[in-house]
Amino acid sequence: MKSNTKNSAEGRIHQARGKIKETIGKIVNNHELEIEGKVEDAEGKIQEKIGEIENIIEK
Repeated sequence: MKSNTKNSAEGRIHQARGKIKETIGKIVNNHELEIEGKVEDAEGKIQEKIGEIENIIEK
């Protein structure tokens, strides 16, 4: 798997996990888990963008 494809895929996985953590944190009123989910979601978005940039550079 190419680095850019890997970054994009892993970024989407981190976003999904982050959203799940954020939702669970809201449901159980755990602010730390909610924040952790938001951070992981943001990291996933950044990683996905890195993959997109790498894809543009390779072209």
